[in-house]
Amino acid sequence: MSDLLERLRTGLPAEALITDPDVTASYAHDMASFCEAGTPAVVVLPRTVEQVQHVMRTATELRVPVVPQGARTGLSGAANASDGCIVLSLVKMDRILEISPVDRIAVVEPGVINAVLSRAVNEHGLYYPPDPSSWETCTIGGNIGTASGGLCCVKYGVTAEYVLGLDVVLADGRLLTTGRRTAKGVAGYDLTRLFVGSEGSLGIVVKAVLALKPQPPQQLVLAAEFPSAVSACDAVCRIMERGHTPSLLELMDRTTVRAVNELASMGLPETTEALLLCAFDTPDPAADLAAVGALCTAAGATEVVPADNAAESELLLQARRMSLTALETVKSATMIDDVCVPRSQLDAMLEGTAAIAERYDLTIGVCSHAGDGNTHPVVCFDHTDPDESRRARESFDAIMALGLELGGTITGEHGVGVLKKEWLARELGETGIELQRGIKAAFDPLDLLNPGKLF
Repeated sequence: MSDLLERLRTGLPAEALITDPDVTASYAHDMASFCEAGTPAVVVLPRTVEQVQHVMRTATELRVPVVPQGARTGLSGAANASDGCIVLSLVKMDRILEISPVDRIAVVEPGVINAVLSRAVNEHGLYYPPDPSSWETCTIGGNIGTASGGLCCVKYGVTAEYVLGLDVVLADGRLLTTGRRTAKGVAGYDLTRLFVGSEGSLGIVVKAVLALKPQPPQQLVLAAEFPSAVSACDAVCRIMERGHTPSLLELMDRTTVRAVNELASMGLPETTEALLLCAFDTPDPAADLAAVGALCTAAGATEVVPADNAAESELLLQARRMSLTALETVKSATMIDDVCVPRSQLDAMLEGTAAIAERYDLTIGVCSHAGDGNTHPVVCFDHTDPDESRRARESFDAIMALGLELGGTITGEHGVGVLKKEWLARELGETGIELQRGIKAAFDPLDLLNPGKLF
């Protein structure tokens, strides 16, 4: 320990090192439940690429594991510390280095907050689409590490589709530049995409070149009430089958709606079994919403209410954004799942989740990025009750098994981390895991970067 600190101090300012155990303990884990976390030896908060390189050279020389972190808003344990590790927090590297309206790119450091970047590019008439629910606090580096999504994925896609290039510090301290600044480029293997979603297990992202889009018109939102989740899913299928491209298509079940009302008195309709939110940012959103409203009615909606203006639309979006926070107030603890299925199987996923809730005698609320089949079943339970905690964990696994049975994946946007690594092996199979381990060994032969995550 003393040798580690001495070596780190030779290349870092004093304020970049945190050794107080009461403080370092606060960096030990992200927001996931049921994920073990160790005790870090030290927390390092670098401000420059050179400082990150110094940390990795030191870690390699002394064979000390390194756990990279952003804002720790993750939900899979991917940022959890291991015993004796260096926690490398990138939150101080928070500069927007460039915004180019001509090239339609932004160049940023990993600690930039998603919402800060979004507002900055808006000032140039540009748009950075990925918008996780935690966008006011999560970092771009964390978004890249977990390949995060958000509410707009149905039209604009996920983080991976906006990362053009990266600067990455490798395990031995070398600096690797991947990708490009150009609109096109196919030179060699796509190492950029390899790092996106790797959860810090292959290298430390210290700079990112991000693609931007022209800022779209202000979106308008429609809310549709349904007597069942099945009828709401039918509406989703009709909307997509008819070729509509909403900027948002979200579903909240009755449990979620009531939790949001209880938390914030939003006035959402508690008589509904499922509330579908659909938005368009087209030149004539009202016409698009009218067409979608007719499809919702045909699918069995009992009420269809389009917002009249941007303020009403934003109120509905705020209700959706606070869904996970609201469900956290239902019981003392939650497990937030992240299962993505084909849209055509969304109704079976929601019906199956309701059956699992009944089987395990638990409250499970579901909010969903319905337009891309990404569901977030939230298991609410009393963590002081051992039996209820056991049932919560078993139900969580049952939900993942259901997703795989329906042709889906165990994670659409939250990542694997500690929480789902056993399930990753089930999804990828023996050959898939063997090849992924080989890639990990090529980049990190000493297994120092975020060990114990993914597999």
